[in-house]
Amino acid sequence: MSLNDAHAFAFSLATTLMAAIVIFRAGDGSLSVMPATEYDGDAAEIVGEIDPFAP
Repeated sequence: MSLNDAHAFAFSLATTLMAAIVIFRAGDGSLSVMPATEYDGDAAEIVGEIDPFAP
């Protein structure tokens, strides 16, 4: 998934779930998104975070 696609998906997911979402680089180099509370990987692999409650 491209960075633009990942960002759009993360924003949509964050506003739907009303939860913080992280965009991270998986082991194979691809980008993926998931709720921040469920991410237990390496913090260095996080590319971005979308928080629907941030001003």
